[in-house]
Amino acid sequence: MAPSPPHPIPQCRCTFLLGIKGQRLSFLPFWAFGLGEGGAFEGGGCSWAGEVVQRLPWGEGFCCTLGCRLEPPRPREPVKRIPCSALRTGGEGHPQGQRVFSKEKELHAWSSLALAPTPTSSPAPPRTAMDSATKDEMQPSIPPGSSCPGPEWPEQERAEQLARGAALKWASGIFYRPEQLARLSQYRSREVQRTCSLEARIKSVVQSYLEGVKIGVWQLAQASEALQAAREALGQAHGLLQGLAEATQTLKPLREQVAQHKQLQVLSQLLPRLWAVPTAVAHTRTLIDAQQLLEAYVCLRELEQLQEETWAPLGGLELPVFEALGPLAEALGQAVEVAAGAAGQLAREDPALLVAAVRIAEVDAGYTPSLELTPRDWRQRCLQALQEGLERTHFGTPLLLEPGALKGWLEALRVALPAELATAEALVAPCCPPHYKVVQLWTHTLHHGLRRCLQQLLEGPELDASDAFTLLHWALHVYQGPEMMGSLELGPEADVSQLEPLLTLENIEQLEATFVAQIQANVAQWLQNALDGEVAEWNREQEPGTDSSGFYHSPMPAIVLQILEENIRVTSLVSESLQQRMHAMALSELGTFLRSFSDALIRFSRDHVRGEAMAPHYVPYLLATLNHQSALSSSVSVLLPDGVASGALAPVEAALDELQRRICRLVLEALLAELQPLFTALPSRRWLSSPELLDDVCKRTARFCQDFRRVRNPAVQLLLAEAERTVVLQYLRALMQGRLVCRGADERTRAAERLQHDAAQLRELFLGLGLEESVQCAPVLLALRDLLNLRDPMLLGLEVAGLRQKFPDVSEDHVSALLDLRGDVSREQRLAALSSLQAGPQPSPAAGRRALFSLVPAPTPTLSSCLPSGPCA
Repeated sequence: MAPSPPHPIPQCRCTFLLGIKGQRLSFLPFWAFGLGEGGAFEGGGCSWAGEVVQRLPWGEGFCCTLGCRLEPPRPREPVKRIPCSALRTGGEGHPQGQRVFSKEKELHAWSSLALAPTPTSSPAPPRTAMDSATKDEMQPSIPPGSSCPGPEWPEQERAEQLARGAALKWASGIFYRPEQLARLSQYRSREVQRTCSLEARIKSVVQSYLEGVKIGVWQLAQASEALQAAREALGQAHGLLQGLAEATQTLKPLREQVAQHKQLQVLSQLLPRLWAVPTAVAHTRTLIDAQQLLEAYVCLRELEQLQEETWAPLGGLELPVFEALGPLAEALGQAVEVAAGAAGQLAREDPALLVAAVRIAEVDAGYTPSLELTPRDWRQRCLQALQEGLERTHFGTPLLLEPGALKGWLEALRVALPAELATAEALVAPCCPPHYKVVQLWTHTLHHGLRRCLQQLLEGPELDASDAFTLLHWALHVYQGPEMMGSLELGPEADVSQLEPLLTLENIEQLEATFVAQIQANVAQWLQNALDGEVAEWNREQEPGTDSSGFYHSPMPAIVLQILEENIRVTSLVSESLQQRMHAMALSELGTFLRSFSDALIRFSRDHVRGEAMAPHYVPYLLATLNHQSALSSSVSVLLPDGVASGALAPVEAALDELQRRICRLVLEALLAELQPLFTALPSRRWLSSPELLDDVCKRTARFCQDFRRVRNPAVQLLLAEAERTVVLQYLRALMQGRLVCRGADERTRAAERLQHDAAQLRELFLGLGLEESVQCAPVLLALRDLLNLRDPMLLGLEVAGLRQKFPDVSEDHVSALLDLRGDVSREQRLAALSSLQAGPQPSPAAGRRALFSLVPAPTPTLSSCLPSGPCA
């Protein structure tokens, strides 16, 4: 079959690749892919181009459409060798000796394949290079007018070159063996058939496209004609409309005349009623002045209706006759406001007037005028007038109260506000619509008015303490209590618990601070007056007063505690925060009072000692102050708030302890002043031979301490212990002075006996005064007796070490002074005794007694009696 002439394909030239599978030949169409010219593959094509090169010799089927992906490879069937004679005859066998084509026939076959008019160019013979003439001959020709792109489309040209090279590569692989050339005619006829089929399909598609284009062109032509006709019709209509507009302009004066005629017709019909408008306005004003508000409102509505009837026909023209309606309506609105502002009084005296005012406000709220007028909103004005009138009644005048007058004003409010709410519920509420919620409105108005009034009061001058306390108690307890807003006679609408409190937290803080500051100043003054009165009695000729038990007594501690406790108790009626503030203030003022008390005692003692103001009963009054301290110390716990740790009392307790120590020191100083002259002769030769010296000390001490029985426990035990310790210290101080040196064993024995006797005498004295033996210091004299009574000086080291164990504060100076008192200690023995003092075991803290020797000054020993490492060396 002769091949059909070449047919150009739009956009891109299609090539065909001969594929082999199972020794059956088939042409598969493919588009440009990345095969290089002359059978070489290039990198710009499909990703599977390299795979095609390997698969072509074995005849695997593949699709070369541009952009597709090859199916997964299937297992290759073994290639079956078929003789060339079988290709010509269709047989299966082939005799031995295969036919071999000559070189000339092979070249002829290649040339005929290259010149065949197929859509693809024939491949070059394998392993032969293509010259430039062959490439030009293989290049397909593009007829004029073809839609295939020219050189300006480099992609198309590159695709054609790649396709041609791929076809040549494939053909060179297929027809490399001579036995394959026998089927060349079959390949050619099959390609011709495919080409004809493709051309027929392309022609059919193009023909259908052309028919559609033809129909579309015809429809466009018909539409263009219809549009042209419509444009002409619109032009004619536009001309007619312009003519009508010009004709309408000529009718404008006529229309104006018609409008004026209609207005005159309306005026002529309403003229009698318009003539009566001034009279109706005057009558309405008379009704307003006579407080006939409903009749006045009816007249006003009639006049406004007439105004509306004339306004529309006149085209919005305002007639001068209706100019008085605005002021008339405002006068009626003011009358309604005045009636609403006096609602409480009118509800009792003239409820009809109140009802009329409220009805007018409600009816006017539902009236919508057709005129473009500003809304009157009489309902809102009526409610506002109700609130303003109520506030003006109770809180209208500025609150400028004199000190102390606030209590009376608050008491008047306590009576007036519940009565006002009862009046509102019983009389005003029936005169008003339910949605007015009169009781709730009254409650809120009174609450906010009172709150604003109190805020103004607090912004003014500072209140005094009584007014601040009264306001706090009234606002926090009385106002919401059963006497006022919490009364059971009032309904739930009168509940103010959900409203803002009368006093803010800042207001409460301000009032509490004001109250505490002023009370603190008053308390300080009261305590100072109590102290001044107590100090004035110290110089009296009479002894201090006693209570029923015989103890010194004064009302001052009770007065101090009563002042502080009473203020704390009163503040508990207001709030816990104020009570805590008052507790802190009371403790602070008590500490200040105790310091002032101590300073007053120092001045009292200094004046007495110097002789500037001799007190006849100096010591008794000091003992009385010790009872005062005990009374304050035992009762100070009442000033501590509940639930607060006792550590808050630490400063006050420290001040009380300091006051007690100062009083005891002053009493002991007075005792020393009496005993010091007696101890100047002790020890002495007379002291060794007679107990008279200590008898005088004991007598004077007993006489001095006889007033201690008027001091309460435990202060009396402390005072007796300090007195006994003072006497012992004075005794030790006299021994350490070195006034006596024993001359022999006989004197040392008598001195030891005297120490034993004196210790027993002092023990009996203070036991008689009531001091417990366990706290006495006189046993130190027995330890000194053992040191003096020791007969062998070589054992002094043991005795000194024992003394150190009993009294850890004994020093070398004290031991040296005692050894001097013995009078028989050599230098070596002294040094050995002092060495034992340092070398001995340290005394345990539990075995230590109260400080004695450390309070006794010892004379400076001579250098001969000092240890090389001692403090005196």
